[in-house]
Amino acid sequence: MVERPGSDGGWQAVPEPGSGWRRVVSVPMRDGVALVADVYAAEPEPGPRPVLLERTPYGRRKPRGSDGAFESWNPPPPEAVCRRFVARGYHVVRQDCRGRGDSGGEFVKYLGEAEDGYDTVEWIAAQPWCDGRVATMGVSYAAHTQTALASLGAPSLAAMFLDSGGFASAYETGVRLGGAFELKQATWAFARAKTSARTLADPVRRAALDGESIEEWFGQLPWRRGHSPLRHAPEYEDYLFEQWEHGPFGPYWRQLGIYGRGHFDRFPDVPSLHISSWYDPYIRTAVENFHELGARKSSPAYLVLGPWTHGRRSVPCAGDVDFGPAATLDGNLAADYVEFRADWFDAQLSPTPTSDPAVRYFLMGGGSGRRTAEGRLDHGGRWLVSSTWPPEGARPTELHLTAGGELTPDPRGLTGYLEYDHDPRDPVPTIGGQVTSGEPVMVGGAFDQRPDDRTFSLGGSRLPLDSRPDVLTFQTAPLDHDLVVAGPVVARLTVSSSAVDTDFTVKLIDVHPPNADYPAGFAMNLTDGILRCRYRDSFETPAPLEPGRVYEVTVEAPDTANLFARGHRIRVDIASSNFPRFDVNSGTGAAETTDRRQVVATNRVFVDGRSTVTLHVLEGEPA
Repeated sequence: MVERPGSDGGWQAVPEPGSGWRRVVSVPMRDGVALVADVYAAEPEPGPRPVLLERTPYGRRKPRGSDGAFESWNPPPPEAVCRRFVARGYHVVRQDCRGRGDSGGEFVKYLGEAEDGYDTVEWIAAQPWCDGRVATMGVSYAAHTQTALASLGAPSLAAMFLDSGGFASAYETGVRLGGAFELKQATWAFARAKTSARTLADPVRRAALDGESIEEWFGQLPWRRGHSPLRHAPEYEDYLFEQWEHGPFGPYWRQLGIYGRGHFDRFPDVPSLHISSWYDPYIRTAVENFHELGARKSSPAYLVLGPWTHGRRSVPCAGDVDFGPAATLDGNLAADYVEFRADWFDAQLSPTPTSDPAVRYFLMGGGSGRRTAEGRLDHGGRWLVSSTWPPEGARPTELHLTAGGELTPDPRGLTGYLEYDHDPRDPVPTIGGQVTSGEPVMVGGAFDQRPDDRTFSLGGSRLPLDSRPDVLTFQTAPLDHDLVVAGPVVARLTVSSSAVDTDFTVKLIDVHPPNADYPAGFAMNLTDGILRCRYRDSFETPAPLEPGRVYEVTVEAPDTANLFARGHRIRVDIASSNFPRFDVNSGTGAAETTDRRQVVATNRVFVDGRSTVTLHVLEGEPA
């Protein structure tokens, strides 16, 4: 039986020994809907303290891997986490988002969180057990809820701790990237539909969803309304298709909750900390929020960038690569994740705030390149600090693509173009990268760029990606010295296509040389981006390509930080698909969710000195 708000509203001892007291409360929203939350306190008649608020669609009492690890727990139960914060002098509120868990109303992903969050903050601030200060925290969706409520200027907001989320623009990070649709939205919707209140209350609907194979459906894209694995949960299908059908940037994408960029000036002037990681889809939004709030507000903004996948800061590996004992937050930046957050809130909410370095980032690389006992590549790395991002001394360095597959700083004497066919029926498979919530069809992290039995692929090949005729590979000679890259990656390509629309992708790779453990070497992905060419000039006003006409396009990949060791190569792959991370461009120029046709696009990349990749190279030995 789920505990719900009682008529007496009393406090109950938390089942976990020593965890204090918990009260279930019903928080009224402006439209009359009530959202359910737990309040954790040290005593049954708590006095006023600052309150830490987390709003989640995943169940306010359910442990999540992104909660970190401590003691014997990985992940810990929420009451154990709250006990630690309560012992540090805070009350904690964990709330089910609208339409999820025990809360009333209809769940619509992202779009109701601004008003609900604002109303929750101000309700908490008015309670006798709050001292008027409400600080927010949370990972992923629970970070998106924070920028949503901040967009309305919640006056009682005291600080924000945003981990792996918090939309600056969902159109450009999180739902789409370069105009292409992130298919993690489909896998997320399917998983959440199976745990929704309606599904749990309806055995027929639950059985219907359980009977669907998401892997088989991914082999039959594009989906259509009423013809998708979500057809049994129409409210989830509706919001997914709303996102998917709004291809161009417009009023839909400027809505509260998914467009912090349009409301930064309304954000309260409070301290903010932004965490993301090199294999997380929200790097760009964390960097933008850090820059914009740091520039617009007098309160400090902080940035932490680690080597993890989405929220997995307590483990030293991502995918098939191990970054060493220094990689975890636990034991390096703090004793554990709870201690890290509590220390930061203490520093920012005290009468005399203290400051950390503005930027802490993990520089990947420097390991042995051999296989660890757990079977992963030892890539290594270490933590560095900076006052800015990209770090001081990082210089934009332009490398040119050549007809011989080289990356060179010298554009002299370059001529010609390279040409390939992009067949939508056999897209280049996703192997790791900045992926979250993609199971069971894709996972994030660093992997050798060679498909294996874990790779979702329509073509089925197990040859390395650089063997494909629709992947253009460019790389340096083996480096004669260590080279550090830290910052965004930007490809400026001169291209043409036989189709009225196509995509171009760019992927930065660290090529480890062969050794006894990896006799073929190890091509480790670092970051990747995509551009849907109809949006080459404007996300607001898409325009078809004129077949055969030459265009200059820009493909941006999220930031990274990596030491390319002596003997390694810097490699860049150019292609026209990355599936199933992104939906596949059909080449017809039609809307993604209604197009049933697919055409092969013959794409050219001109390698005559006009196509370049810009990396931020850190000069000197990073400190």
